[in-house]
Amino acid sequence: MKKLFGAMVIVLLWSACKFNNTKTLPIYGNRQAETKVVNGQTVTDTVYQTIPPFKFVNQYGDSISEKNLDGKIYVADFFFTSCPSICPVMQRNMLNVYNAFKGGGDVKILSYTIDPKYDSVPILKKYADKLGVAGNTWWFLQGKKDDTYRIAEKNYLVAVSKDSTVAGGYVHQGYFVLIDKEKRVRGSYDGTNQEQVAQLIADIKTLQTEPVTETTK
Repeated sequence: MKKLFGAMVIVLLWSACKFNNTKTLPIYGNRQAETKVVNGQTVTDTVYQTIPPFKFVNQYGDSISEKNLDGKIYVADFFFTSCPSICPVMQRNMLNVYNAFKGGGDVKILSYTIDPKYDSVPILKKYADKLGVAGNTWWFLQGKKDDTYRIAEKNYLVAVSKDSTVAGGYVHQGYFVLIDKEKRVRGSYDGTNQEQVAQLIADIKTLQTEPVTETTK
């Protein structure tokens, strides 16, 4: 009986250690302290940089704003449909993310075109169809060029530019940027690297288990 009890204690302790060994992802971007009074007491909270309001159009012609991402985890990247270099590799790897989460509703993918003049809604729809993307898990977004470049570099921390000296006429970094339910940047992954994309999928699952704070309820 004592041996059985001892074995149960070991199992319980192992389970507790395993449960408490929960991975927490870092929060990137600028932050500042905010002091406020709650129930008569002064409390200081850390306020993190978040993705600002935006408005784009997806491959179905639907208007998409930050409100469509309320309470959602999402991955953002930047591409253009005529890209002859890294985009095809990125989108093949992003398909792994899409296939991992297309059955649920709390994970989205946003691919912003950096060539909105050419990448019209019909072009984006044709591109999505060719990849086998359907439904509303993965949106290919078109918007004003200035808005796209601003949100890429200032908020998603991805460099993009037009460059007539390179094939395709545009240069951009191939990062997949992970955004949590509070619209904070939680990770950045090389979209051309399968190992990093696998890590992205694992980190999305980690975010799915994070408790919802008061600001996201």
